[in-house]
Amino acid sequence: MLTLRNLTKTGVLAAMLATASSCMQDLDRQPFYDVTSVSVYQDPANYKQVLAKLYAVLAVSGQQGPAGKPDISGIDEGFSNYLRQYWMAQELTTDEAVIGWNDGSLPDYHNMNWSSGNEFITAMYNRIFYMVTASNEFIRETTDAKLAERGITGDNATNARVYRAEARFLRALAYYHAIDMFGSVPFVTEADAVGSFTPRQISRAELFTYIETELKAIETELAAPKTGEYGRADQAAAWTLLSKLYLNAQVYTGTPRYTEAVTYADKVIKSNAYGLDADYPKLFLADNNTSREIILPITFDGTRTKTYGGMTFIVHAAVGGKMSPANFGINGGWAGMRTTKNLVNLFPDPSGKTDTRALFFTDGQSLEINEVLNKFEEGYAITKFKNVTSTGAVGSDTEGNFPDTDFALFRLADVYLMYAEAVLRGGTGGDQTTALNYVNLVRQRAYKGTTGNLASINLDAILAERGRELYWEGHRRTDLIRFGRFTEASYLWPFKGGVKAGRGVEAFRTVFPLPAADLIANPNLKQNQGY
Repeated sequence: MLTLRNLTKTGVLAAMLATASSCMQDLDRQPFYDVTSVSVYQDPANYKQVLAKLYAVLAVSGQQGPAGKPDISGIDEGFSNYLRQYWMAQELTTDEAVIGWNDGSLPDYHNMNWSSGNEFITAMYNRIFYMVTASNEFIRETTDAKLAERGITGDNATNARVYRAEARFLRALAYYHAIDMFGSVPFVTEADAVGSFTPRQISRAELFTYIETELKAIETELAAPKTGEYGRADQAAAWTLLSKLYLNAQVYTGTPRYTEAVTYADKVIKSNAYGLDADYPKLFLADNNTSREIILPITFDGTRTKTYGGMTFIVHAAVGGKMSPANFGINGGWAGMRTTKNLVNLFPDPSGKTDTRALFFTDGQSLEINEVLNKFEEGYAITKFKNVTSTGAVGSDTEGNFPDTDFALFRLADVYLMYAEAVLRGGTGGDQTTALNYVNLVRQRAYKGTTGNLASINLDAILAERGRELYWEGHRRTDLIRFGRFTEASYLWPFKGGVKAGRGVEAFRTVFPLPAADLIANPNLKQNQGY
């Protein structure tokens, strides 16, 4: 298995990649190895191990868990984790989450007053380009010419080509996060010379085309849906990412591509490789690796993938107040994250007795938030993610520090809702009857029957349904931007813009600023408007 559950078996990985520079002038440097690339890539047995490290970039923070040899510098290693940074950027900036910590510039996320010097935005940016750098190196070393030069043939060569396609997927995923969060960014691929140079800045529209082209190019090279190893990208992962790209094309390029969003969502659905799990809460437990719904996870294991980011952060930071850490399979809560009344009010009955997706803890918690910092009891807590299995067993880490729970980056319910939205926005190749049916399939799981079925849907209903189904899964910022409700005064939530009642903020905040340090280091870069 390639999954991170076996990552510690790949001992060569500790020497594979060095700490990424926070200076993008050195964006595509040759990673420093304790062993040379010649010796690593000469042996075909190492290829899968290096690929495992690429997937690990999403989950762990360095070469030695849980801390000690970080991949990137300039920030506490626990905070530097890719998933932790991605989650915070996508959730803390919205109506779905607040955090009570005053670390550095962290409050700026919910206050929506960040600057180009924000260390958390910089860490997210650096994580993205660490993935790009690492993927470029692997892609560069696994061309057909390189394989032939090393005498790698037969099944070993075939496998290497699949691994290369997966590395291209991971790079496309990183660039998707870049286009979504930063817009126009420095751009480099395996075709660029290795060494210190200043990459050119690619426009958002150009980057869109590049991601689209890459994903289409590797489509047939990846494993068929649900036929590969758990935790690895397959064709359905590529189709899902394409559907997401096309659904947001109006934002990214100014040109709608909703028909293509329908097409690729439909390919995932019609593959018949995935189905909705019967019980919504089980999707977020320590044995969710058995899910038939998850298309692409970021995998975790309490004894083999130790990190203070990832699911360790998401599970621990959500527990505080009167909540029992033991009920979550952990040894203690970090009393950080809660939600706003906007999310709670999406559920007519927030008790969870009607809609099983309403996973709130209310004992000792107030619905209203008067203070964000150091007031865990203000705002309902979320009980969605736990380090216990569907049978009630605690995860594999007996000390209760590090969860086994995987993070569903892509799952089928999201694809159903993307299909429905793209059809409602005018995408052809689908129909509104099918779209309504997909939304109701999601609701039937939530309501344990048809009592929650909708007779009709519109775009407002889709946004509300995405909130109910996908909260705290890293979608909300992108969704609110696409629906025109992220910066606008027409949609407010508690402490949006730093005031209790909420306020509209500057329109330019739909993208984050490029880090100030990179603007100084690379004269080719132009800052995003407004920063």
